Amino acid sequence: MKSSQIINDCLTRWKEISCLDFCLFDEDDSLVINTGKTIPELDEKVQALKESDSGCLLFPGCHVYKVSQSQAENCTLIVCGKESDLSPTIGQLCVCQVESLLAAYAEKNDKNTFIHNLLLGRYTPAEIQSRAKKLHLSFTAPRAVLLVETRQQKDESILATVRNMFAGRSRDIVTALENGSILILSELSASESPAQLEDKAAMLVDLLNTEAMTSAWVSLGRIAGDLSDLPNAYKEASTAMEIGKIFSAQKNVFSYESLGIGRLIYQLPLEICEMFIREIFKGETPEDLDEETLNTVRTLFDNNLNLAETSRQLYVHRNTLVYRFEKLQKKFGLDVRTFEDALTFKLALMVSDYIKTVK
Repeated sequence: MKSSQIINDCLTRWKEISCLDFCLFDEDDSLVINTGKTIPELDEKVQALKESDSGCLLFPGCHVYKVSQSQAENCTLIVCGKESDLSPTIGQLCVCQVESLLAAYAEKNDKNTFIHNLLLGRYTPAEIQSRAKKLHLSFTAPRAVLLVETRQQKDESILATVRNMFAGRSRDIVTALENGSILILSELSASESPAQLEDKAAMLVDLLNTEAMTSAWVSLGRIAGDLSDLPNAYKEASTAMEIGKIFSAQKNVFSYESLGIGRLIYQLPLEICEMFIREIFKGETPEDLDEETLNTVRTLFDNNLNLAETSRQLYVHRNTLVYRFEKLQKKFGLDVRTFEDALTFKLALMVSDYIKTVK
């Protein structure tokens, strides 16, 4: 039985209020929860209840109730202790609360299953509308798909942290995927924009860094106009995560609409990429360059080819930078101080990163 801890806390509080003991058995007559010190002999009583059309049977010292878990399955609740005129009422009220908890968690589980199958494209458009109606999900509401990956995959505490952040948004769905990532399906209001989603993603990364003490990455697909668009939005978020980790390793938030050149390189055949690297580096690879040279070039790119700012950040003399770049030019025929050669070298570094990832 799911959500047993929540129900156990509920029955414990009922015991504190009523001074009665509560035993809950699942549909296979296995004991799930017992607030008392002993388990009463109830075989005959439980069997009598199952054979009865009544939802409750009263016996000396205990009352036995049917608890509806689903249309085909019933649990059994036993209420024991000192009887009073209120004992039957207390038992019925307790049954109502347990049934409500089971129904709430069953619906939540059904939503998660529906979302998982929907993202995998297992439903027809008609099935999507039908199932969404049963689960009280709006078909036409715009939604955003956010994917969260952390270094500690399949960690329940991380999932709980993400759910706490979205606890105030009752229409949002947070669920764990089989590959270890976390899916957030966020229903958007008319005032929410893609920029606000990226801000929310950045806040989530910061939260996981501080609360869960783990590095995190969040990717976003384009906004889905209705539920039938979610599979595409999920694919876009997955693609954004892959491309972002390859070409924007210094970032933690990746939007499908802001992938830039990385998206083009990602779609190129591997053979074309390897040919391009051979042409640029003349049989070598960026790994053959020393780390100092690579760091100098990357710093130059980060500063828009500004030599003075690059010199200041690296704490080296301008002439030293010029010497390093001239040495690189003699080796590969590329002067990274010029825009065209800098662009070629930048693309070569990105293509090299891509090759390392896919091989």
